[in-house]
Amino acid sequence: MKKTPGTGDAHPAQPKADKASVRRHNLSLVLRTVHEAGETTRAAVAARVGLTRAAVSSLVEHLLDQGFLVESGKTFSGQAGRPGTVLKAADTGPAGLGVEINVDYVSVCVVDLAGTDRLRITHPADNRVHRAAGAAEVLGRAARIAARVLARAAERELHPAGVRLALPGLVSRGTVHQAPNLGWNRVEADRIFAAALTALRPGQPELPVASDNEANVAALAELWFGALGDVRSFLHLTGEIGVGGAIVVNGELLRGAHGFAGEIGHMVVAADGPLCRCGSRGCLEQYAGQSALLRAAGLAEKGTAVSGSAVEELARRAEAGEPRAVAAVEEAGRMLGLALSGAVNLLDPEVVVLGGIYPRLMPRLAPAVDAELAHRVVSGLWLPSAGRLRPASTSTDAARGAAAVVIREVLSDPLSYGR
Repeated sequence: MKKTPGTGDAHPAQPKADKASVRRHNLSLVLRTVHEAGETTRAAVAARVGLTRAAVSSLVEHLLDQGFLVESGKTFSGQAGRPGTVLKAADTGPAGLGVEINVDYVSVCVVDLAGTDRLRITHPADNRVHRAAGAAEVLGRAARIAARVLARAAERELHPAGVRLALPGLVSRGTVHQAPNLGWNRVEADRIFAAALTALRPGQPELPVASDNEANVAALAELWFGALGDVRSFLHLTGEIGVGGAIVVNGELLRGAHGFAGEIGHMVVAADGPLCRCGSRGCLEQYAGQSALLRAAGLAEKGTAVSGSAVEELARRAEAGEPRAVAAVEEAGRMLGLALSGAVNLLDPEVVVLGGIYPRLMPRLAPAVDAELAHRVVSGLWLPSAGRLRPASTSTDAARGAAAVVIREVLSDPLSYGR
């Protein structure tokens, strides 16, 4: 029987947008257009978004008054008429705060409305759970660093609208369900961090806190700030103590049914391989993670903490042709290619981006990865000469990506974040 709209189990009609909601949408549209352009004029915005110049001028005046935009000089089009005033995103006011907690460091940064990394503190630390130190202590230490950065941001008239935590492991709805390399299980990271940060800032407004997997936000940083050009679908791997992964399809993260997509570091590449912290055997990170690489090269003993200087030493030795270092990097590359070939066959990305420690090792790593992919990708379209394997940009990392997620929320609804 034909259903009448609005009756039975038919979908209810959507309410019509009122004048206030239309203005809210248009304010976001104009702000995002200026943000994406970097610098532009009212006339250019009107042409881009399809609104009248009068409507755009009204919206721009509101955004100027609320501190989202600033005017900067005049621009000449070369045609008759008055020059236009240049608009750009403000470098004061609403900002984003990103906090990356990895195995051996904490990195905190503030990003302004234009997406510029304005302040940063990176603090080396062993963030694994020990008898004397649990996840709450690590999150408390990260909150203390964040409070210092917030104080410096205030001096520059930057006021973060929220905090995003970037964490390694399975992260969903504010909880780290499992982070094998940290030893964290069922940790309510958002709640613990928010409470610690609020206690450190008496009298200050409580900032909303949310969290995500560090590889996810590193991939978003690459999408928004990297050198991908028109690429909108890619795999992103981050090599740290472990190996993280993220999948971007048509400019959007592919999260999976439970938010855990992209865990390529725990893809099994050797069924009888070494025991992994996750409880399985032969996971990719046991061959291509930072700790595994350094052990194989003779630069770190199993179970000990390692540092960036050790990675630099590994890169120098590999470039100099030292046999053990070369063998370690090339074996890691082979295993990366083995794991990636399955992902490429399944998802058919435009490119694969390697971040973390991998860009420093690319001269020896990339040929081994490319060779394995060329051999195993069934389409036959993976050719080393095609440049589909790329290092991550130096301007992208998980902390910046996390902060930029906050900025995207401000851009999507500026009325909620105005003065």
